Amino acid sequence: MTLFIHLYCVVWIMLLTVYCSTTESMYPRFAEPIPNVTVTVGRDALLACVVDNLRGFKVAWVRMDTQTILSIHHNIITQNPRISLSYNDHRSWYLHIKNVQEVDRGWYMCQVNTDPMRSRKGYLQVVVPPSIIDNMTSTDMVVREGTDVTLVCQASGYPEPYVMWRREDGQDFNYNGDSVGVVDGETLTITKVSRLHMGAYLCIASNGVPPSISKRIMLMVQFPPMLSIPNQLEGAYIGQDVTLECHTEAFPSSINYWTTDRGDMIISEMEIVGGKYEAFPVDSGYNKFMMLKIRNITKEDFGSYKCIAKNSLGETDGIIKLDEIPAPPSAFTTTQKSILDNQTIRKKGQPQIVQTNDAVSSTFQGVAFGEQIRDFDFYEEENIATEPKLGKLLYALLLYHLINVTLQLRS
Repeated sequence: MTLFIHLYCVVWIMLLTVYCSTTESMYPRFAEPIPNVTVTVGRDALLACVVDNLRGFKVAWVRMDTQTILSIHHNIITQNPRISLSYNDHRSWYLHIKNVQEVDRGWYMCQVNTDPMRSRKGYLQVVVPPSIIDNMTSTDMVVREGTDVTLVCQASGYPEPYVMWRREDGQDFNYNGDSVGVVDGETLTITKVSRLHMGAYLCIASNGVPPSISKRIMLMVQFPPMLSIPNQLEGAYIGQDVTLECHTEAFPSSINYWTTDRGDMIISEMEIVGGKYEAFPVDSGYNKFMMLKIRNITKEDFGSYKCIAKNSLGETDGIIKLDEIPAPPSAFTTTQKSILDNQTIRKKGQPQIVQTNDAVSSTFQGVAFGEQIRDFDFYEEENIATEPKLGKLLYALLLYHLINVTLQLRS
């Protein structure tokens, strides 16, 4: 009896299994999972649901977090104009979301109205490129040298942006005792700021979603003028041109000028032909090079000259003394050198060297040059006729002697 009951149960289980498998094959089934989709805000998104053996059943799309029905079969239910539906061969069902916004981020379900209901779900990830929040970010700043300064930069985006600071010129800078090229974080705090920190800084925000974004913030450091003089004592000889030079640093930019030892301001005469003074600055950031050119030095020009720099924070000056020095000996001129080329020159004890040149001859000047030419013998062309002149002289002497002898015999 027990064996009979056992066989009876086995038969019923087999019959139920066959029935269930037959029934299951008659129901719709999802051919593949709904993939998760990542899309940048403002782009379009597409969610796909593929169902096999749908037959008379219907497909619906549902927003899970709000339990909002978006579509049922061929009909759009939601009032959102950015959502639409398409399908293919009664098997593939596509949910379209145009101009995706951050509010669209979340889970979406594709379900079939079987009993019990069958469904699959997929996640729509909406990413947002970074942007700088202007009203929470520092603007250009002006600070005094030696004080502390803090620059702030806040950014938004999804995922949360990473913020860093660097100089616009790419140079390293002193950050609280360390030389760094990049500082991480939304704030950049510099203690005891110096003029070397002056420049443009970039706040850069990125989160892996292109494009990264940056904001340029100009940091200006104020300090009173400072002055250095490369040469405090200059020498020049009468008739020479000389240039005096001072180096200044200041921000705001300083007013620079020169005075004489009598306190008279020197007015540049660079636009006047033959002017005595020419003052011209050369700017390089907060550095200035003050140059004063004095033409055709005279006795009255020797003395002290003062360079002065002033700005709203203070002033400074420096003195350069201009002394007279002896004029150097005359150097060879091109004309003087040409006479060597125009003559027949022979070094003493050496074979004669003949050179020809059409240069204009001149006289020699200068002790140093005179010493050099003592070692040379010069033979001009007229010296070549020495032997013929000597013969004529002997002939004249012989004739004179004969006349004297003839006169004596007559007497």
